[in-house]
Amino acid sequence: MPDQKLIRLKINDRDLQVPQGTLVIEATRRLGTEVPSFCYYPGLSLQAACRMCLVEVEKAPKLQTACTLVATEGMIVRTDTEQVRQARKYMLEFLLTNHPLDCPVCDKGGECELQDMVFRYGADTSRFVEEKIHRPEEKWSELVYYDAPRCILCFRCVRVCDEGMDVKALGVGMRGANSVIIPNRGDHLECEECGMCIDICPVGALTSGTYRYKTRPWEMHYVPTVCAHCSNGCKTTLSVRNHEILRANNRDLSGLNKDFLCVKGRFGFDFTNHPERIRQPLLRSGDKLLPVSWEEAAQAAAVKLKAAYDAGGKDAIGFIGSNHTSNEENYLLQRVARNTFGTNNIDHHRTADYAGLIAALGDRAADSLLTMDQLYHSRAVLLIANDVTNQNPLVAWQIRTGIRHFGAKLFLINSNDIKLQRKAQQFVKIPAGQEVAALKWLADEEGLLPPALVEQLVQLKAALEAETEVAIVFGAQLSGAAIATLVAFGSKLPGKARYMALGDYANSRGAADMGLLPGYLPGYARVDDAKAREKFEQLWGAALPSNPGQTAPQMVDAAQAGKLKGLYVVGANPLSHFGTLGYGRGKLDLLIVQEMFLTETARVADIVFPAASAYEKEGTVTNTSGEIQLLRKAAEVMGPRTDFDLLRILSHQLEKQGLGKAFHYKTPGAVFEEIRKAVPAYDVQIAGLLTGGAEATRVQIASNGHAPYDLPAGLIRSANDTLFTSGTLGRFCTMMQSLPEADTQP
Repeated sequence: MPDQKLIRLKINDRDLQVPQGTLVIEATRRLGTEVPSFCYYPGLSLQAACRMCLVEVEKAPKLQTACTLVATEGMIVRTDTEQVRQARKYMLEFLLTNHPLDCPVCDKGGECELQDMVFRYGADTSRFVEEKIHRPEEKWSELVYYDAPRCILCFRCVRVCDEGMDVKALGVGMRGANSVIIPNRGDHLECEECGMCIDICPVGALTSGTYRYKTRPWEMHYVPTVCAHCSNGCKTTLSVRNHEILRANNRDLSGLNKDFLCVKGRFGFDFTNHPERIRQPLLRSGDKLLPVSWEEAAQAAAVKLKAAYDAGGKDAIGFIGSNHTSNEENYLLQRVARNTFGTNNIDHHRTADYAGLIAALGDRAADSLLTMDQLYHSRAVLLIANDVTNQNPLVAWQIRTGIRHFGAKLFLINSNDIKLQRKAQQFVKIPAGQEVAALKWLADEEGLLPPALVEQLVQLKAALEAETEVAIVFGAQLSGAAIATLVAFGSKLPGKARYMALGDYANSRGAADMGLLPGYLPGYARVDDAKAREKFEQLWGAALPSNPGQTAPQMVDAAQAGKLKGLYVVGANPLSHFGTLGYGRGKLDLLIVQEMFLTETARVADIVFPAASAYEKEGTVTNTSGEIQLLRKAAEVMGPRTDFDLLRILSHQLEKQGLGKAFHYKTPGAVFEEIRKAVPAYDVQIAGLLTGGAEATRVQIASNGHAPYDLPAGLIRSANDTLFTSGTLGRFCTMMQSLPEADTQP
């Protein structure tokens, strides 16, 4: 961004320089000086409704609202004079005219902005003796309740729903002292149920259906971690009491998502206490899965894996990992496959072709991958396929906010009508499945398209060529050679093009980065590259297989045909996702699953290990833009163990059977230190992670004379989740599934 002109002013006798155009309320914060406000909220339009931010400005005839006053050269401001304090006191007296004195039972008690200001500036008596205006509490949805007497009409909720979310589900009804906030369906809400209105409310007018009357803020401890659902990597702060998660929010505005959370990030945590969670190991006896001890299950798993290995050889066993487990767990799983069993039969449900994007960029990848912050600051965005409002909500938020704050231009190519088209400069609607054909036309390659569509693409191409820098974001519809075509097109645009592939789940990018791919080691080192393989052989102390293994669909098909003796599944549901088995296991001799619930795959397994969720473990995850963040353990859970512990236990049992060497890592942190050595892109600043930040990876690979990257059509497949679904995990998010807006299909 270009340098802004600085202006000088004085606040409370302290000299200050701020960029031209800075509001006085923001200038005071640079000095650590508090100017209270209720209606002001950074990033939203200015309201000046509460009048709490009044300040004295030298030579001004009356007090000024700091939230609408732009700092000017030579301005002298005072924020704590007697006149200012009295004005704030009187404003609080007006706000309390009809406000109920129910702080002891209000959910906001202890973290209420009005309560704090009354303690600081308010009077202990009121001059009003009239009866307070009262309205009964309203239930707008299963998640949102409204108590009108508590409302101070700051309009934050209305503005964030309108400007931030582009939903417009809230408005203002009545007039004067009878004014109230009203939902878009008269007596109930019909919206995205994001809960932004609840968190942004400075008082207890809007409260959460998941948290109401359960506890008090000082009775909980707060754990910042990463949302367990989509691939955007939003930070969420879990409020925990007695090892039970009672709510989630991000009120401290930290993390790459700042104040944004969608319905899954804010309300999709109750799967942790779902009654159908597996609590102890299960071992098949006939047609039933029966509870057994950990020792019996672990020994049985090792014995059966050894028998399958002896019967069919190293390629007779396949491993399917997860895009929900941590980087450290994914790293250990591919080590078990390659190091212990000598096979590259390792894969996961791929929802974006990260390997294809990085291969296409090659040496340019380190500087050409787009971060979430860069997306927000982009002046032009090309979005190809993917309904980001539903599938990648933070990406949609960053695009909308960039349009509001910087006048960014949005260009869309999609086969469906999507919500973001309302904000687009140009929307090119193409026939389903024609994304690649349209892309080839943009890249000056041959392609047969209808004349009307060609005309639209001509206009789109001209508009993009007029931009200095373009952020290019795309979904699962582009993979393999199509991504190379996209990069070729981006290379011809003026300035620098940056790219982001959109995956589905919390650690989709991390699973690929850690080598849950049949043709790639961690860091996208090719398994048939002798030099790259030698590095890992020295690190792990064993020879590694050089031939690419089977993909997840191939492993499932091989199991159906009896060509695969054993399948080890961690946090995935391949018998449902890849379809050829229906809900059966075919001729598969051995199926072992690590899972939270009895999914279609777990129900037909021989051994099931209960696994901990992302909110019950430590480690790191990598979001779809390649930014690493820390998982922090929020709650203890009786029975299940982390996948990290389960893989360590398995390695020790396999060593007793004469297969490989046991893992002796004591913590996930020790594994991450090895990852930093093995994968240069992950050698990031630890301090940045420990302080709650996100550290961007700088991945790059060279072609080394190998054939161009490509992969079979259909291998990259999106689950096409909505805001209210999250693959298998979404079925067990009871609160979300209770909403009428929710798509209840798995």
